[in-house]
Amino acid sequence: MQKKASLVGAFFVGVFWHLSAAALCPLPLPKATVAVAEVVDGDTLRLGNGRSVRLIGINAPEVGRGKRASEPYAIAARQRLQALVEASGGRIHLVRGAESNDRYGRILAYGYARTGDNLAAQLLREGLGYHSAIAPNTRLAICQGEAEQAARTARLGLWQGQPVQRARTLKHSGFAVVSGQVTRMQRRNGALLLDVDGVLRVRLPARLLRSYPAAFADTLKGRTVEVRGWIVSRSGARAATPRSLRWQLQLSHPSMLRGPAG
Repeated sequence: MQKKASLVGAFFVGVFWHLSAAALCPLPLPKATVAVAEVVDGDTLRLGNGRSVRLIGINAPEVGRGKRASEPYAIAARQRLQALVEASGGRIHLVRGAESNDRYGRILAYGYARTGDNLAAQLLREGLGYHSAIAPNTRLAICQGEAEQAARTARLGLWQGQPVQRARTLKHSGFAVVSGQVTRMQRRNGALLLDVDGVLRVRLPARLLRSYPAAFADTLKGRTVEVRGWIVSRSGARAATPRSLRWQLQLSHPSMLRGPAG
């Protein structure tokens, strides 16, 4: 189990991570071998039995549907995952998550090529998706976060551009990586609430706060942080005021927040 100090250091002091070819997030558990019928996008597969699988640990750029254009690197992510599946003979190994299905009925699982490499980690290391850690499916969160950091440091794929947007520029709900200044902090029922750029409320539940040093919150006020996850609109919030911010985000793992380095 990771110690608190190493966990915080991994995400809050800008340590650069480097992965070797043999370190793509192995998970030594019994794996089911399945046939892949279709690669839907960079994080979703359709199996030969008709079931869909959402790969744990990655949120790939969205492939366009209808009149909506594909997001940058969405097609590249799908093609790369397709190539990895084909290199594995069209069959991959799956390890289902602690939460094994999402609200859409898709299987939530860690996917592996026959080489033993984690598919999500491979795409993350090449800059073809964003790391995402959603409890309780966080067993590989540290390793997959390292994969993304390697791509980020090397400015690969989507990290060649500026995929991190300012919170104050948010225009719609959905997954995003955003940065902004902590303009207000408060405690509520054991949780820490951060108001970022005066428009986004970020909630760190009490169980998550136990991962940080006791003085963690004191380092944040007035500083710039980076957060990620599924941002939703706050019901009835029309004005960006401390009591009625427009957006909200709940974090479920330390890797979804990067605090100030200094």
